[in-house]
Amino acid sequence: MARRDDTTPSGDESGRPVPPTAKQAQKDLTVKQQREARRAEKVAALKKQQDRARRNRLIGIITGSVAAVAVVAVVIGVVVSSGTPKQDPADISIEGLRTWDSLPSTHVQTPVDYAGLYDGMSPPAGGEHNPMWLNCGVYDQPQPNENAVHDLEHGAVWITYDAAKITGDDLSNLQKYAESFGGYVTMSPYEGLDTPIALSAWGAQVKVDSVDDQRIKDFMAKYWKSPNAPEAGAACTGALEGEGRVG
Repeated sequence: MARRDDTTPSGDESGRPVPPTAKQAQKDLTVKQQREARRAEKVAALKKQQDRARRNRLIGIITGSVAAVAVVAVVIGVVVSSGTPKQDPADISIEGLRTWDSLPSTHVQTPVDYAGLYDGMSPPAGGEHNPMWLNCGVYDQPQPNENAVHDLEHGAVWITYDAAKITGDDLSNLQKYAESFGGYVTMSPYEGLDTPIALSAWGAQVKVDSVDDQRIKDFMAKYWKSPNAPEAGAACTGALEGEGRVG
């Protein structure tokens, strides 16, 4: 009987040879082939790593470029917006401006004769006043002098007007202008006013005939929230709510 060769793959029941398993095929690879396979794997891994690094660098460049453009836009905006330097309030000249120096800021509980005490000052623009300030805002009724003056001590501007002369669109426009400052402005009619409109700050006042007078804007630029007020920046809300508040 013939001797069986163990190196010959065994067959199935039909006698056909059975292919070697994957494990057997791996064993059959030569050392050189195994080395080449490992090298190919390393090259593929390195290429994948390099591709990832290039992609990350590209993302970084794009992100940096976008950020740089944003910074440039902000800088340009600042330069454009600041192209016209804000005028120093001290340099603003106002025709007809009247000022009072060294006004007392004493708190009193009694009515104050502002015109008699301070050389005809009317409306009042500083001096003795009530301990409670008037809430800044727009009123369609006259307000107590002593409380309104306390607003001026905090850096507010008091816009007073003759209700018989400032009406309709003029009154509406003046109110909108007062409200545009968002605070530290009190506006109210004033009885016995000798001019259509008067603007008062602590120790300063100007009187004008029209809502279109440029001196209104000049006065606001010079005295609104002025650091020269005795208590500049102190609250202008949370105290006395006067009658006729409309804004």
